[in-house]
Amino acid sequence: MEPDLARRALGEFIKTQRQQMAPADAGLPAMALAGRRRTPGLRREEVAQLCGISVTWYTWIEQGRTESVSPQALARIADALRLPRAKRTYLFELAGKKDPAAPDQHEESSIAPEILEVVSQFRAPAYLLDRTWNTVAWNPAARKLFGGWLEDRSTRPNLLRFMFASEQARSLTVDWEQRAHRLVAEFRADCAALLDDPAVQRLVDELSACNALFQRAWRLQDVVAREGGERRFRTPQGTELRYLQVNFRVANRPDLKLVTLMPAAD
Repeated sequence: MEPDLARRALGEFIKTQRQQMAPADAGLPAMALAGRRRTPGLRREEVAQLCGISVTWYTWIEQGRTESVSPQALARIADALRLPRAKRTYLFELAGKKDPAAPDQHEESSIAPEILEVVSQFRAPAYLLDRTWNTVAWNPAARKLFGGWLEDRSTRPNLLRFMFASEQARSLTVDWEQRAHRLVAEFRADCAALLDDPAVQRLVDELSACNALFQRAWRLQDVVAREGGERRFRTPQGTELRYLQVNFRVANRPDLKLVTLMPAAD
């Protein structure tokens, strides 16, 4: 989205939410609610007061006249307007900022049981990746295909570690080096908003130190969307298996990605 259009869209969204909010729901003192109000919802000066910012600055935000709004100011506006999760996420996406109140990470135990159940219902190989590509769930077909990588429950399997630090990945993945390069470009696209995340930094530093190919690929700054497509694997017996990879995002958990490998037609 063009910067000017993004600023206008952000301002219009905030203005609409302000106008739709009942003054009583904002926790304003009774004196502020007395008398006739000519405009629906909250006044600009009331939101500015709740946010602890100047009326002029807040007005400029609504009018799309600001070059940039800090994440902290956006968070105060979201709090003042009592935005629910979906609207708060949308607000920060319009601004191109990371919500400072967003959790830094999600533990496996916080994943809804029904999401984990979906993974197990696939007959074809399927697995669930978190924001740093840790594999947090998988089905028996995926365990059979990837073998030892998914069998050790003592550690959380990571797709990048498997690809770059496992001899099994080299023998299992047809055209390993080409796939490895693309995987790094896909990971960079996935974590564009998370490059300052300590977990992402630790993973990149770890793999850069132990694998020269990863280090070179990361420095290339290639970015490719993880679109799926044909994937080929070679079994220990020498049989080549062909799959079509299809990826899904979990609607209420955008940090999670479901990867499925559907057998390709001969």
